[in-house]
Amino acid sequence: MATERVERRLAAILAADVAGYSRLMNADEEGTHVRLRAHLRQLVDPNIKEYGGRTVKNTGDGMLVEFSSVVDAVRCAAETQRAMIDRNADIPEDKRISFRMGINLGDVIVEPEDIFGDGVNIAARLEALAEPGGICISRVVREQICDKLPYPFADMGEQSVKNIARPVRAYALSAAAVASLPLGVAAAEVGKPVASSTSPRLSIVVLPFANMSNDPKQEYFADGITEDLTTDLSRISGSFVIARNTAFTYKGKSVDARQIGRELGVRYVLEGSVRRVGDQVRVNVQLVDGESGAHLWADRFDTDRANLAQAQDEITGRLARTLNLELVEASVRRIEQERAVDPDARDLVMRGWALYNRMASAATREEAQRAFERALEIDPESVDARIGLGEVLASADAVGGGSSFDQNLTRAEQLVFEALERDPKRSRAHFAMGLIRRRQGRLPDSKIELEAAIALDPNQASGHRHLGITLMFLGQPEAAIRQLEKSTRLSPHDPFIALNYHALGTCHLFLGQVDEAIDLLRNARATSPRYYFVHLNLAAALGLRGDLSEARAALAEGVKLRPELNSLARLRAFRRSSHSPEYLRLREKTIEVGLRRAGFPDE
Repeated sequence: MATERVERRLAAILAADVAGYSRLMNADEEGTHVRLRAHLRQLVDPNIKEYGGRTVKNTGDGMLVEFSSVVDAVRCAAETQRAMIDRNADIPEDKRISFRMGINLGDVIVEPEDIFGDGVNIAARLEALAEPGGICISRVVREQICDKLPYPFADMGEQSVKNIARPVRAYALSAAAVASLPLGVAAAEVGKPVASSTSPRLSIVVLPFANMSNDPKQEYFADGITEDLTTDLSRISGSFVIARNTAFTYKGKSVDARQIGRELGVRYVLEGSVRRVGDQVRVNVQLVDGESGAHLWADRFDTDRANLAQAQDEITGRLARTLNLELVEASVRRIEQERAVDPDARDLVMRGWALYNRMASAATREEAQRAFERALEIDPESVDARIGLGEVLASADAVGGGSSFDQNLTRAEQLVFEALERDPKRSRAHFAMGLIRRRQGRLPDSKIELEAAIALDPNQASGHRHLGITLMFLGQPEAAIRQLEKSTRLSPHDPFIALNYHALGTCHLFLGQVDEAIDLLRNARATSPRYYFVHLNLAAALGLRGDLSEARAALAEGVKLRPELNSLARLRAFRRSSHSPEYLRLREKTIEVGLRRAGFPDE
């Protein structure tokens, strides 16, 4: 009788698990699951892919990964463990997720969904010997990397391990040793400078400017300068600028520039302060190297409120010259236009944007609307006031504010149309028009306007977000995912990140990727539980997977937030004009099927 041939090959095997996983799950089951999935999706899986690895299987709290190169396996492990230190920096110690990793090189039996043999078993035993946050390798691995990756592995001697007949010589890279490595060290030899940063050449975050005035009510003034500079720097050719919503998560915190550079993946950090006394304004600015912490450039500007826009333009111009880059346009500020604007109107515009950019609520949106209305009364020619007021009116119904939806939308359209007539190159005006067109059910026009907004300001995270949402409603989930992931990369700490997670989860659900959809929708719910549509789509995804108890709970929460949407018929009728036939077909095959399984009635 012929025997079936068994496929074998030499492979580097990395085994990893979460230290103290049972304790973490017992203390906070859902939070632990969400954090672990985020680490895997955002760090671990991309690193494995980058270093040519293949995830053979996941085991809940662990994984088994195969590499063709032992050097790449160790590099991947070192870089992942080093990055986890920074990801855990602001997490309470009792909630931190720490991996233990073991690496071995050996002959394995290969099957499509698994690998077997002593080589695999030894990797698993080495993992158990590793410290939380550390790496343990076998002697054969140490011999292969000793002349290539001089990490400070300590000799642990011969170790007797379960189900392995002979002792295993083990070497450990402790958690403390990992912490001493510079971020990104896996791509370079320890002790030698890293040849080049993985961050884009001109990547920068503008930290919230400190308000040094005696009047705390002037906080909005410093915030307005921060936002204007963020917008201006986005127009520099080749720039990658972290969105203002993520930058503002550092407001009021004393954080080292190098830590910020690591967390956000940027080379430069711009920080400053504003002191305002009467009509006199003093702005101090400094540019810091996000890798070394060195101060590269500093300056001070004394100006009155009427010359504030000119001072901001000079800051942007000097920064661009410092970094040896050219501006897309000769001037990124509209100085001549803003010189004619009454400074009080400018104050109100900045105050309106500061309110609008907070977490959405009917109260803050109404207050922002009043600020823009007053600015327009003082300066009837203000383009900024028109854009701000138009955007507030277009989005009011989305947060429960504004009963006259059609009237608001008609007025918003007129305001933004007037703004575009005066200045057709305003990215924010095209963005606002994109929102209006989508609310009107004109999805192709919405796509055109949002694409125009991004072309004028490529680093506008909200532009990428809403283009992704429009593409989703057009029934193009793959294209939508690309835009939504770009938005998330630009503003990972965005107060509205739940909208990204929700739209991403919905798109993955449309593509039949139910498990990934559930993870993303759970992230959306954990980030902001006030959106009814997050609960409904999560209920649908859970229903499709057969998790009916959890699906019913999510469904009940969604209906509780919007009691009038208590059947599929009413859900279909709600804003149906904003959805394309392609989107409706996708929704019918996925969301509606899942909701029925969760117990949602048709009528």
